[in-house]
Amino acid sequence: MSVSEDREEVAPAVQPAATAAAPVADPGPLGLAAFALTTFLLSAVNARWTNGNSAGTAFLGYALAYGGAAQLLAGMWEFRNRNVFGATAFSSYGAFWIGLFIWIKNTPASTGHDLGWILLAFAIFNTYMLILSSQVNLAVFAVFLTLELTEIFLVIGNFTSSPGWTQLGGYLGIITAAVAWYTSAAGVANGLNGKLRFPVGKPLI
Repeated sequence: MSVSEDREEVAPAVQPAATAAAPVADPGPLGLAAFALTTFLLSAVNARWTNGNSAGTAFLGYALAYGGAAQLLAGMWEFRNRNVFGATAFSSYGAFWIGLFIWIKNTPASTGHDLGWILLAFAIFNTYMLILSSQVNLAVFAVFLTLELTEIFLVIGNFTSSPGWTQLGGYLGIITAAVAWYTSAAGVANGLNGKLRFPVGKPLI
């Protein structure tokens, strides 16, 4: 997640041709877009927007292909860019979506407590990523903040078997998706260095 308002071109150090690594484009916008779309689809189910007009499983294929595979690839490219924060975030949540797809497909009779434990584990992971995201920029911090709230409410909803808490978690997830989409759009726009610039704010720390 190297989304920034200003990107300065730095001349690479002179290296032998055999060891010089060609730079890659910022994979952050792709990872954020993949995260946003899949989060939106699942959150629409949790918010009960799909009741009566959908089986509630439309997100599964995209959890594997977009939220999972595309986001995992973004994480691998962040490793190439030596961005440890982006690599850890995208790879972890890419694996989350792949794991969720496999779990749902193979555990049709699962209980809410099973998903509650999964979400609790990721909420713990997200807590320290939230703290560290304060050093990136305001937009990225907002993604992790809204995601933290989403996970907490969904954890409560799954452990208490409360449709109300889960529905509220769904609404928070939709907000999370919107923030992630905006941050992704900012990365694309600002990476073009064109006339359209979307502000992402300064680091909080």
